[in-house]
Order: sequence, then C-alpha cells, then structure tokens
Amino acid sequence: MYVVLQTSFLGDMILTTPLIARLAERGAVDVVATPANAGVLANHPAVRQVLVFDKRGADAGVAGLWRMAARLRECNAQTAYMAQGSLRTAALARLAGIPERIGFATSPGRMLYTSRVPFRRELHHAQRLWQLGSNLDDASAPTVRPSLFPGIVDMAQVDALLQANGVAAGEPLIALAPGSVWATKRWPSFDALAAQLANDDMLRSHRVVVVGAASDGPLARAVIEALRARGVTSAIDATGRLSLLGSAALLSHAKMLVTNDSAPLHLASAMNTPTVALFGPTVPSFGFGPLSERHMIVEQHGLACRPCHAHGPQQCPLGHWKCMREITSETVVAAVRNVVTHA
Repeated sequence: MYVVLQTSFLGDMILTTPLIARLAERGAVDVVATPANAGVLANHPAVRQVLVFDKRGADAGVAGLWRMAARLRECNAQTAYMAQGSLRTAALARLAGIPERIGFATSPGRMLYTSRVPFRRELHHAQRLWQLGSNLDDASAPTVRPSLFPGIVDMAQVDALLQANGVAAGEPLIALAPGSVWATKRWPSFDALAAQLANDDMLRSHRVVVVGAASDGPLARAVIEALRARGVTSAIDATGRLSLLGSAALLSHAKMLVTNDSAPLHLASAMNTPTVALFGPTVPSFGFGPLSERHMIVEQHGLACRPCHAHGPQQCPLGHWKCMREITSETVVAAVRNVVTHA
C-alpha cells in the first residue's frame, strides 16, 4: 500500500502520473493533492483515492496538518513517496506514522525521509519522479509520458463546445494557450501569431481554439480580435469553459498546441498532442519541457540572464524581458509549420 504526496502545481501533478502508474503495478496507490491539482487525477485507473489537502485554506496551520495526518493514517500506507519535497509535506507523512518515506536527497524535507534518492538534474522531471519508485540503485530512467483519463462528462463538454461552434468532424484545430500564472512566462505576441496563422497558406484552414483558465479570458479575446480584424470569425474561446480533463480532451482533438511553459504544455504531453513550447525566463533543461512525440521548443539563445528564476518572476529583474519579447511571431509560425508538416 502506497501514498504519493504531490501538493505542488498542476503541471507537477501531471508529471507525477508515471510514478503513480509504476507504483500501481505493485499495489494500491492513494494520492495527497491540493484542491487545484486533485481534479486532474479523476478516472485515473492507477489511483485508488485522492485525499485533498487544502494547505493554504481549510487545512492551513498546525491544526490542519494534524487533521490531514489523521486522515492519511487511516489509509494504512506503508510507504510514502514525496513527490513534493517541502518540510511541511514530509512532516505530514511523518505525523501520519508512515514507516517508509522516500524523497529526493536535495528536498527541504529530506531530514524526515527514511530513503533519499539522488536528484538527477539532467533528467526530465517526469523521469526524476518515476525514479522515486524505482530501485535506489537503478541508474536508468526510460522516457515516460504522463497519462490522463478524461471521463464521459469531460468529453461531452468538448463535444458540446465544438458542436456549438460548428466544428465539422475532422476539421483541423490549432490550440493556443497564451496564459500562465507567472507573468514573465506569457509570450506577449499570441495575437500577432493568430494574425499570421490567418494569412498563412498552409495554416489558414485550421480553426484556432484558445485554451486556458477563466482568468486567461482577456488574452483569448485579444487573439480573437486579431483574427476578426483579418476577417476570421470562426475562432473559439474555450478559456474557463472546460474542466482540466475537458481541456485535455480538447487537446486530443487538436492538430497541435502552441503554449508557454505552463500547465497546458503538460496536458498536451499526456494526450501526445504535437506541441510548440515557448520558453523565456525558464529553460527546458530544468526538466519541464514537452514530452509529446512531435514537439519543438522556441527560445532566445545567447541571453546571459537566462534562466532568471525557477518558475518565472512576475516582472523581469532587468526590466527588458528580451527572453520573451524578442521571440517573433514569424519564428513561431515557422515552428508550427515544421510540426504540422511532420505530422
């Protein structure tokens, strides 16, 4: 009996699914998740149950930690895998009385682990997490792709959205994901990209659909207005209209996705949707690049200030934001054409 503790960002939970699937080959797996990332595990055949830990809300503070530890103790887990490495998460597993606690040797909570696994910076993070469930002397790490399982309701959401917008069966879609919770990760030229897609001989036949959270609505409207200015009225604003797994289901319909370094990138990896990923303040070598079979990464090489942050600051520390501002829409269109051509 195993428990995986992953209380970090949505993308991290998606990248944890290869570890969960690996453990499920040996026994039942429960997962401790946050309210924000729990939903992505719905319907997953490798997950027995999800325990929601609202660490910034109802379960905040020492009292909340004790309550969650009591719930976790009822699972009777023998081994905890610390996919999120904070001291609080490690304390949760320890307070729950889980005898074996496995995590990375570099994690802040490592003093409370019973086994420490080397954090291999050269690997993709999905591979690093997968290795937590491997033999500690196993130096190999296969290429692993995350897995998600949209349900009937999620797929019905997508079908209704496409039907309401008159999308014909087999009509090619290009998905754009202009949002990110980290301001400096948001490439500012998605509207210019949309305008160029409308004028491109190869790509103008593809319907544009904008994906993201409800908070990404203004970015979506900028894209749609740019297309309307060129006579294209068929673009779809899907921001805030789908569940997390509904967004994954929509991406499975798309010919490709253009995205920042944000959660939709990892949704696309799980659905094996061809991807063009834009990196600015962060770099793919952090271990969070696309895992789709067909993908391209667009970034500004030669900037001494890159990378400037583990996630991406809210403002450019140097004030120029060249890492994203100098990525041209022409460069991104060329990447889109390349990925579509090799479909």
